[in-house]
Amino acid sequence: MQPYIQILIGSLLLSIVHALIPSHWLPMIAISKAEKWNERETLTVTTITATAHTLSTVIIGIIVGLIGYKLSESYHYITHFIAPVILIALGLVYFFLEYRHGKLKAEHHHHHIDVDGIIKKRKSKRSIVLTLSIAMFFSPCLEIEVYYFTASSLGWLGISIVSIVYFFITVLGILSLVYFASKGVQKLRWHFLEHHDKLISGIILVLVGLLAFFIDF
Repeated sequence: MQPYIQILIGSLLLSIVHALIPSHWLPMIAISKAEKWNERETLTVTTITATAHTLSTVIIGIIVGLIGYKLSESYHYITHFIAPVILIALGLVYFFLEYRHGKLKAEHHHHHIDVDGIIKKRKSKRSIVLTLSIAMFFSPCLEIEVYYFTASSLGWLGISIVSIVYFFITVLGILSLVYFASKGVQKLRWHFLEHHDKLISGIILVLVGLLAFFIDF
């Protein structure tokens, strides 16, 4: 498998799983119903908040990628051995958190939005958008940040692939879920994803880590 294809597939898998996590889009449904927003308003606010979340992750990821790239110039084993090990180790950490049945939520990288608090205060639409955007901006995706370190061995091209795939898949994924949920698809059972997101993320992390470990760039 070509290294660029590997990075593309890994980025795609992590981004899809990330977008599917209910805590990223269900709050938008709850708030839009409480505020009686129409479809256009809901999707507009979703786009703004999803973009805020994505941008913060990409910015941090680029920094991580540049550090990894500089290190890989001097220490080849950094991105060819240590980075995959970090991915696998992080996946195992997620398995542990899953085993603890979510009791260690404070240690999880995603911050759940206080939907009830926002609704009860009956803030203006602008205030709601600002609050949601700030909450999403300061909850970057840890899984993809680590993957930037692996992609950095391909230089700017690898970093760009991860950034572009993550940005569009996350934003479009969240938008699609909010759209279909507003159409009544919320009746589907999202219970498994909501309560086992760490298990799914852990499996993907271990898989992409093993893939990176056995395929030399």
